[in-house]
Amino acid sequence: MKRAAVVLRASAMAIAIALGGAAQQPDDPWAHLRVLIGKWEGLAAGVPGKGVSTREYRFELNERFLSEHGKIVWEPTSAAGKAAVHEDFGWFSYDRNLKKIVWRQFHDEGFVNEYTLDSASADGKSLDFVSVRIENIAPGWRAKESFRMLSADELEATFWLAAPGKDFEAFVRSHLKRVK
Repeated sequence: MKRAAVVLRASAMAIAIALGGAAQQPDDPWAHLRVLIGKWEGLAAGVPGKGVSTREYRFELNERFLSEHGKIVWEPTSAAGKAAVHEDFGWFSYDRNLKKIVWRQFHDEGFVNEYTLDSASADGKSLDFVSVRIENIAPGWRAKESFRMLSADELEATFWLAAPGKDFEAFVRSHLKRVK
């Protein structure tokens, strides 16, 4: 009898916890990011120069995570120079405790930016992710990534950096069009 009561209480607690967690989660934590799904191509310009940018966003693991893969091939800076390539890979997740989208972005230079969705316009056309932590950089640096939907198939993505004690400055701006 005692064992049945313990099992019943444990089951009731598990159901209550599950329902409590579900009640706190928004109907669709991915609502603002769904517009990014697909493959994108376009031009990039900024501190490193000019280049061609590609990005892909897709859901993974039963739509619990959103993956991002980005690449920019920069034009050579001199006649004899080689084209520089930047790649990054990221994972977006919904943190139920923070009630926020978290984005961890891994760069081929060794930096790891951890962002949270800081703001989203009511129409979902503007998103700003601000870093909460950056690995492998001097203390005090901050990063921000802004997305502006220009149309259903056109996107402007801007990567911002802020040196310690300074304001954000645009580092790279990409104008992308959906190709798939």
